[in-house]
Amino acid sequence: MQKRLRQWLAGLLVVILLLPLGGCALPGLGGSGKNTVRIAAQNTTEQQIMAYVIQGMIEHYTNLNTSIINNLGSGNVSFNALKNGNADISSIRFYGTDLTTILNEKFERDPQKVVGTVTKDFQDRYHMTYFKTYGFADTYAWMVKPAYAKKYHLKTVSDLQKLAPKMTVGIDQIWQNRQGDGYPAFQKTYGYSFGTVKPMQTGLLYDALAANKMDAILGYSTDGRVASYHLKLLKDDRNFFPPYNASAVTTNKILKQHPELRGVLNRLVGKISLKTMQTLNYQVDDELQEPQTVAKQFLKDHHYFEGGQ
Repeated sequence: MQKRLRQWLAGLLVVILLLPLGGCALPGLGGSGKNTVRIAAQNTTEQQIMAYVIQGMIEHYTNLNTSIINNLGSGNVSFNALKNGNADISSIRFYGTDLTTILNEKFERDPQKVVGTVTKDFQDRYHMTYFKTYGFADTYAWMVKPAYAKKYHLKTVSDLQKLAPKMTVGIDQIWQNRQGDGYPAFQKTYGYSFGTVKPMQTGLLYDALAANKMDAILGYSTDGRVASYHLKLLKDDRNFFPPYNASAVTTNKILKQHPELRGVLNRLVGKISLKTMQTLNYQVDDELQEPQTVAKQFLKDHHYFEGGQ
């Protein structure tokens, strides 16, 4: 709670600073100069952690300065920061999200098609480079307590079918009527419905499951509470949810000015697993460490990925 309050206050400060200065305020917030790389991060824990990871990598391997434009309110805001020349790198972007929200393309589940379309269109339309994924995806995931999984031999989402009519499950309020990958489409894909479905605020889902008020919940795969409550994620065996793999995105301009950045960011490709991201988020959200502290220790523990690409 203290961590989320600090993040909210920091985000409010950004908004207050932006109001009197209009659209030109971001460079002032993030620093300027041709040798300063500006990293944009949204107001989520993993976005902030990865911004500091990128900052640490750049400062370790180059002589460039860095600044972080933190607590941006949405993917659209961070995208526009790059598009308008107010930032150089977005700490995390998601293929599946950008396909429909930025590119306005048709909903698609096939991972290769999604990655191919997003990578090409970001280059062609916006002159931005979409790097290969860090190795984790922040997606919807069905999860249960380990004892429940063991009792009913649950490994996949399909395994819930035999129990579904009697189950009480928690979901976030958006997913119930969400188009494309929401509950209506889920019922068609998996061929079953749950007995009782309770929409609630996302933050309450994990507590409800831990307190045995729910049999299962639809949470987020990288959430630190997955680790803190030792929850078991069920495999989406029918690939219902599209690929929300996490990647860094840069402007082509900054890569042209400082081509060494490509090699630095490529060192992170495939190096951060889902469990690793859960742990890092847990250290911030549950142990109340600062994102910068967690990122710095993570890089030290992995020797700044010296053997990377």
